[in-house]
Amino acid sequence: IRKQKREDERREKAQRRDRQADPSPPTFYAGGRSVQQLRLRPGGRYVTFTLYDSPDGRERGQVIDYVTESGYARTRGARAKVGRPGGVSQLYVQDLRRDTTYRVDLAQLPSSRDVPASRRKRPDAPDSLDRSPRAYGPYWSGNGEHAVIDVRSRDNKDRWLARLNPRTGDLTVLDRQHDDAWIAGPGITWGGGSSEVGWYPDGERFYFQSEETGYSHLYAVNVETGEKTQLTSGDFEVADPRLSRDGATWLFRSTRHSPHSWQVYRTPADVGSGEATRLTKPRGGNVDAFAPSPDGERLALLRSKKNRPPEVHLMAMQRAESLRRVTHSPTEAWQRYDWRDPEVVHFEASDGAQVPAQVYRPDDPNGASVLFVHGAGYLQNVKRGWGHYFREYMFHNLLAERGYTVMNVDYRGSAGYGGDWRTAIYRHMGGRDVQDYVDAQRYLKRKYGIGPERSFIYGGSYGGFLTLMALFTEPEHFGGGAALRAVTDWAHYNHTYTANILNTPQTDSLAYARSSPIYHAEGLEDPLLIAHGVMDRNVLFQDVARLAQRLIELGKEDWELALYPVEGHGFEEPSSWTDEYRRILELIEESVGPRRTGRTSVESSGAR
Repeated sequence: IRKQKREDERREKAQRRDRQADPSPPTFYAGGRSVQQLRLRPGGRYVTFTLYDSPDGRERGQVIDYVTESGYARTRGARAKVGRPGGVSQLYVQDLRRDTTYRVDLAQLPSSRDVPASRRKRPDAPDSLDRSPRAYGPYWSGNGEHAVIDVRSRDNKDRWLARLNPRTGDLTVLDRQHDDAWIAGPGITWGGGSSEVGWYPDGERFYFQSEETGYSHLYAVNVETGEKTQLTSGDFEVADPRLSRDGATWLFRSTRHSPHSWQVYRTPADVGSGEATRLTKPRGGNVDAFAPSPDGERLALLRSKKNRPPEVHLMAMQRAESLRRVTHSPTEAWQRYDWRDPEVVHFEASDGAQVPAQVYRPDDPNGASVLFVHGAGYLQNVKRGWGHYFREYMFHNLLAERGYTVMNVDYRGSAGYGGDWRTAIYRHMGGRDVQDYVDAQRYLKRKYGIGPERSFIYGGSYGGFLTLMALFTEPEHFGGGAALRAVTDWAHYNHTYTANILNTPQTDSLAYARSSPIYHAEGLEDPLLIAHGVMDRNVLFQDVARLAQRLIELGKEDWELALYPVEGHGFEEPSSWTDEYRRILELIEESVGPRRTGRTSVESSGAR
């Protein structure tokens, strides 16, 4: 409590200091609507803004803080749930010269009222549908001659880039992207806004990213002629495009060399003027981020390897051999340990796809395995660089040292492998992605002779959800599991993430029923640890409370619920991390490891 109080006081003091140094005007409301995206055209005359009308009476979730200074429990606000009534956002233009303001009609965009494919075949399908498109921008060219808006339908199945005539409000479509599942990909945000877009210095060409070909690539469109050009192409991803100041050269990160290796590439900005040149060498490690120097002569890189965390490097733009490491972050004690470099493998899934994975091989195998499930869903964990899960990486080294074969998989829905891989979970989370883990266990059986009763599965957030679905729907393939901060009912998660993949509970109840662990809990047959932070405002504690009640009603045994009263979605206290992973390790040892008591994957040893 004292630590939290000190942090709150420091935060409040910093906020007061910021307000005094850079006072911001208060939010202005027009008729109960909030003013957002206030922008001024270069040179003046036109002001653009959106008016957002928030729905009335929208309920929000709550979390309860039990560890307080006063001794009294205190409720704290959290997010609303998927399917909530959506607010209305409308784009306006104010002409300062004519002293007039008008609304831009987004209904003029083609196909803006199309009925989604998932609803067209239903008997009650409407002929058209108000999909409440929302505009982001406009993005003005440097000379102020042109403005482009980035528009998303509320269901995120359509994206339009359109030139805005600020005098009339007319829109000219420059590009339309459509996905029967949902619009996303590197450089393309899930909910609109903050995508990779911008202008060439000539003020005529506008660049953006699109998954039109199945992978996220870089495009440019002439806003005067409407001519669109694809600047990169191939079965690989492009991210973080950076245009040189003179508009002559593109720099970007890409998996062109390998889907597991992100490197920096350079290509002329003029159409058809040459192939992309790789500037960095894969053997130097993965490029996690980069920045060119203002003069364009050097690159600053954040590089890492699978067994080495990111470090800052510098290199001359044209000479990879000039690469020089600038920072040395790990402690000497950390560097003394011989951290494993997990092998990248591919196994064939039941549908014929080649699924990527990493394998930690023990020197002295004990005949058991641990399958790790990364979170987020849309995240890449199998790469030749330092992963997001550094704690788990070190834990996996400990497991390998104790004889376990450890495997983590970039299952269907993961990032880095194109649009089809990303959307393979549409309308059924816990379907194809769980099957990839079933196929991973079969691979371990074929390759290393490890049977399902000796295979443990665990993960956090989406990984916790997938662990529950694996144990509830495919129990014969696993011997135990740990679900951390897991979603148990998707109808209780947030709107932006969930509605993209499952639509809404009101329009697609089947997708929610088959994707939510709480509806499949009767399938639990193996030892299970459920761990959750009580202060989690992302996946609310209510999720696991409801699942625990369901398991009690079903008379399930051999499961345990561990609560962390001061923790949110991502733990902060070292003691909490230590307690959680001690419990995971103990359950691994008891359920599939050397201390197991002879149970099979369909036997129970009593309540824990």
